[in-house]
Amino acid sequence: NPEFEMDVVVCGKDGLINMLEIGGREAEEKTVVGALEEAAKEIEKLQEWQNAIIAEIGRQKKTLPLPEVPEHIKVLFGEKIAARMEESVFAKKQAGNAHIYELKGEWMAIAKERFPEDAKYADQYFDEQVDELIHREAIANGRRADGRGMDEIRPLFVKAGGVSPVLHGSGIFYRGGTHILSALTLGGPGDAQIIDNMEIQETKKRFLHHYNFPPFSTGETGRIGSTNRRMIGHGALAEKALLPVIPPMEKFPYTIRLVSEAFASNGSTSMGSVCGSTLALMDGGVPITAPVAGIASGLMLSKAKSASGGMGKKYEYKILTDIQGPEDHHGDMDFKVAGTRKGITAVQMDVKVDGVPIPILAEAFAKARAARLKILDLIEKEIPAPRADISPRAPKITVMKVKKDQIGLVIGSGGKTINGIKEQTGVDAIDIEEDGSIYITGRNGSGEKAAAMIEALTHEYKRGERYEGEVVKLAEFGAFVSINNGNGEGLVHISEIAPFRIDRIESVLRVGQKVPVVVKEVDAEKGRIRLSIKDADPNFIKRKG
Repeated sequence: NPEFEMDVVVCGKDGLINMLEIGGREAEEKTVVGALEEAAKEIEKLQEWQNAIIAEIGRQKKTLPLPEVPEHIKVLFGEKIAARMEESVFAKKQAGNAHIYELKGEWMAIAKERFPEDAKYADQYFDEQVDELIHREAIANGRRADGRGMDEIRPLFVKAGGVSPVLHGSGIFYRGGTHILSALTLGGPGDAQIIDNMEIQETKKRFLHHYNFPPFSTGETGRIGSTNRRMIGHGALAEKALLPVIPPMEKFPYTIRLVSEAFASNGSTSMGSVCGSTLALMDGGVPITAPVAGIASGLMLSKAKSASGGMGKKYEYKILTDIQGPEDHHGDMDFKVAGTRKGITAVQMDVKVDGVPIPILAEAFAKARAARLKILDLIEKEIPAPRADISPRAPKITVMKVKKDQIGLVIGSGGKTINGIKEQTGVDAIDIEEDGSIYITGRNGSGEKAAAMIEALTHEYKRGERYEGEVVKLAEFGAFVSINNGNGEGLVHISEIAPFRIDRIESVLRVGQKVPVVVKEVDAEKGRIRLSIKDADPNFIKRKG
């Protein structure tokens, strides 16, 4: 609903939130938190209803015991690997999961050789130990895998433009080991994506953000070109984050397509795509209302008090700003927040615990805002405002409007007129809306030429207007004269040719002759125009004899 400040989808139980999806129009953090509190109350009502149904049915939920890791696997791990775990997990900066994977490979080789039948337990146990170590060090000692502080963002690099003169706009964004290239392409209204669904037929989407995650971004081989659900979801999230700042059709009548390529991935490429896309939009001269940035935060929640005790419990936890590598994989929350300086435009949260208390989320929102403002400072230092002009390689759009009853005149029978204008001027496209708005997409001045032709075609003639016309047909009662470059035609009655009597019209006029005329009368209902030569120039026709 365009009147709403935000659209919120919340899931949870027992006063805790375990899934969150928000699209906002620069909503303030306190407003979002207030919405979560209201949602929690409604969820509680639904939960009471569900519990009443469960009680009425009277069947106990089955509990299945988790498989126990054999003791000999634990002993072997303690002998061969445990002493090196901390060194591997808390490696030097930007290492990501590399050292952990290396140690895990070594451990799995040992376990398979000693206990081949229990290899699956070895894999499970290694992950459990990494998880426990990361949680313990974060909560007890405020220690992160790459040595950063809890609120510290990895090194940033931003660049607007400079990738290729062919691109309509581009942005490069680095955050540690996450590298994004965003490219902007501008098109005419006819390039908008048409979406058909059962509820709303043929809606048009003029702002699109697509996200690509090639396998080489994580150092892997694999097929390039196919799209999966993850790419679609990440692209949609970044699109949602940017949509509130995109100018309306009336101000910027272009179809806007962004493509973000993840060249390297080590934590939150979706939020990196938001930042890269903002740079590309501003570089391309798109007059966005404000730059947008995004950051992903994480959470380490004490396992002993993992969100199972409701709102009354005190939690041991640490919120991590700008998660990467093992924090992303082993953390309890992936909390992505995008927005402007004014407020939030998009949020997506998923968790690996039963849920997160709202006060912790409120704190996470505050930390995300602080990080977002730091990124926005850097973006605005690189490019303070959208460029004044769009790329010379982008098409130019000329906007005009005709009356609704003139649309058919512009299109012509079977599209003959509009196609003729396209062919004569070389424009890319002419798009006509139901209200009479016309968008002409062209290059090298072709749009202006097409607009002039349509203007002439739909011109409403007024008494007193003067033209140089051409005689196209002669009749006993007068001459038909083409005016306005052939876009109009009127009748010069024989009495309006000269200030004296004419017996035979052929004696003074011929087909193809150029004549000055003035509009004498317009019958709009019948589409007739009466012209006069003698009022335009009384001396044009010379008296003979």
